[in-house]
Amino acid sequence: MDGDYVIGGVFSMHHFKDIVKHNYTTMPEPLTCTGSIDFRELRFSRAMVFAIEEINNSTELLPGIKLGYQIHDSCTSVPVAMHVAFQLSSGLDPVFYTGHNCSQSGMVMAIVGESGSTPSISMSRVIGSFNIPQVSHFATCACLSDKQQYPTFFRTVPSDQFQADALAKLVKYFGWTWIGAVRSDSDYGNNGMASFLNAAQKEGICVEYSESFYRTHPHSRIQRVAEVIRRSTAMVIVAFTASTELRILLKELSLKPSPPRQWIGSESWVTNRDMLRFSICAGAIGFGIQKSVIPGLREFLLDLSPTKVAGSPVLTELWEDSFNCRLGKSKTGAAIDRRLCDGTENIQTLQNLYTDTSQLRITNMVYKAVYAIAHAIHNQVCEQKKSTTKCDKFTRIESKQVLMQLKKVNFSQNGYNVSFDANGDPVAKYELVNWQKSESGRIEMVTVGHYDASLPVGWEFHINKNITWVDGGTQVPVSVCSDSCPPGTRKVLKKGKPICCYDCVPCPEGEISNATDSPDCFPCPKEFWPNAKKDTCFPKPVEFLSFDEVLGIILAAFSVGGACLAIVTAAVFFYHRTSPIVRANNSELSFLLLFSLTLCFLCSLTFIGAPSDWSCMLRHTAFGITFVLCISCVLGKTIVVLMAFKATLPGSNVMKWFGPPQQRMTVVSFTFVQVLICTIWLVVSPPFPMKNLTVYKERIILECALGSAIGFWAVLGYIGLLAVFCLVLAVLARKLPDNFNEAKLITFSMLIFCAVWITFIPAYVSSPGKFTVAVEIFAILASSFGLILCIFAPKCFIILFKPEKNTKKHLMSKN
Repeated sequence: MDGDYVIGGVFSMHHFKDIVKHNYTTMPEPLTCTGSIDFRELRFSRAMVFAIEEINNSTELLPGIKLGYQIHDSCTSVPVAMHVAFQLSSGLDPVFYTGHNCSQSGMVMAIVGESGSTPSISMSRVIGSFNIPQVSHFATCACLSDKQQYPTFFRTVPSDQFQADALAKLVKYFGWTWIGAVRSDSDYGNNGMASFLNAAQKEGICVEYSESFYRTHPHSRIQRVAEVIRRSTAMVIVAFTASTELRILLKELSLKPSPPRQWIGSESWVTNRDMLRFSICAGAIGFGIQKSVIPGLREFLLDLSPTKVAGSPVLTELWEDSFNCRLGKSKTGAAIDRRLCDGTENIQTLQNLYTDTSQLRITNMVYKAVYAIAHAIHNQVCEQKKSTTKCDKFTRIESKQVLMQLKKVNFSQNGYNVSFDANGDPVAKYELVNWQKSESGRIEMVTVGHYDASLPVGWEFHINKNITWVDGGTQVPVSVCSDSCPPGTRKVLKKGKPICCYDCVPCPEGEISNATDSPDCFPCPKEFWPNAKKDTCFPKPVEFLSFDEVLGIILAAFSVGGACLAIVTAAVFFYHRTSPIVRANNSELSFLLLFSLTLCFLCSLTFIGAPSDWSCMLRHTAFGITFVLCISCVLGKTIVVLMAFKATLPGSNVMKWFGPPQQRMTVVSFTFVQVLICTIWLVVSPPFPMKNLTVYKERIILECALGSAIGFWAVLGYIGLLAVFCLVLAVLARKLPDNFNEAKLITFSMLIFCAVWITFIPAYVSSPGKFTVAVEIFAILASSFGLILCIFAPKCFIILFKPEKNTKKHLMSKN
């Protein structure tokens, strides 16, 4: 249709072109399209006509100016699309101009189309040289956003980059990490899938396979892709394909039963109502352009008089294919065998993709594209004067001026905003579409959510309705290569497999993982230890020898019992202090020895309970001093026995040199040395409480550190030195000719004492944790009981049960 300014339109109303064999001897025939007409693409072209007529009737947009149009069929073919691009750039003028300026009599101001990305790329490279703007309604390849290569390209449909990001987030949202991918072997499919795979990789999604195919490929190629899908383990398939390609693949998959698959679709096919007949895709979800309403469009589409139909080859083909008849002398090959249309055909009752205006997703993109071009022309040729708009239809403008104005357009039509960013792209807004089976068994498209790329990160995606999945249920299907690793384990990648295929290995000892699919385990802090599941760190139990446990109670009982035994023995001796056996055994040293033994028994109590600064210092010093006091008393008694024997020899006065004052001085001197050692130890490096984390990994031993090991072993060494000295003297005095020789008893007690402490050293060093303390307490108690039982038990037995032997005569008699 002619007009003051002409807009071109290119649509893929057929999907194949005739193959022309050139003989290079005659002029080749014009390129023609074959195959059945695409009713959806025909609706797109009619929507362009509707928009132009609406603009021509408008009093606000381009008043007084008539827009014309030239609409061509590209046959979804690059050669045809390029041929059309040249026609729209220079018209059909047969005159060849040799001057510097080309004729622009047939040049269009702008072009709406093409539907596919690959033909759009070819067209843009041609018309870009002439600065003719191209506004596509359905070419979504992200590559077309490159203004260096395609400076005159615009589109009202969002770039596939946005859709690819949205699809990756959708897959991640439902927890699918193991997917299959199929794509059209075209710019649309290859670039779209490349963008998706890049976004999916960032989301941690793995692809089991990625297959490409095209409608012109051999059937064996389609069969191979179908077989890959059947053998795959991925439950989810992302299909970045044109509907024409996917239709071929789905037909092949329908021939042979295969495991159910959850299909994720791109805009190209998931909102195409013609695809709903494939029940194999029931439950499919994908992003589609928002549904819209264009008032008056349905009436326009159905307003087809016989004159209009007969005057347009594509409308004639629509009529004949829809009603399976032919109009008069039809030139379409498929209509030769059909009956003649008899006039009873009613377009109002027709239900196909041409008459379907229930959603108008891409149709609205065509509508917006026409209006965007009209606004660009309006801004160039019209001026606003007061309250009226004046447009000069005689103004000669070039397509380059329309191009500049198109970059600036920003308006609203039917409530839909239209504008372009620096890349010629609109704001990306999608609806999440789900193919759901109705009660009647038919598959219907249901909008279940939205995606708006203009919103902040994390808020773009929103689902507001229940989704029906491939099996008809509401339970989200699972598609993973390996099940998630629970907390307490870590992922170990399988050799030669993608990162989504892994084994779950329990965390090593002392380490945890508290998140699902953790790539690594991390150690607990020093004073913490993992629980049984290795997903949480708990404080390690603190262990020490306490009064609440059985071992502590037993040792404490023996300690108190030993102290009571010493006190009872002292009471017996005090009660019978005038008896010969008590007087003969140096009662003063005996009482002092019993007192020191009582302290020895009681000092073991300081080893039980939680260590503190005071208890750590007290337990070792009290033990060292009381034991030296005890051994000093025993040593004094041994010396007294030896001196007493020497005193019985004629002319000997040795006892006056070792009387009671000397005995007391001996005990005090030996004890003072130990007190001095302990004092130096406490001043230089005293014992202190510490948490031992090395003995056991899973618990803490609360113990007393020695501070200075030299001090500790000096205390023990001094005790051992006195004990050995005492043992030597007792051995020397053991055969003295007394009926009751106390040296024999001291010898036995010292043997027990030395044996206990010799075995104590390796046991002390090798005992773990609280048993170290138990060994030390046992050594104290055992040596103390050895002393009291060996030295005092026989005497108490005589005092209490053999009083006839408790006489001076008996004690003085010889063995």
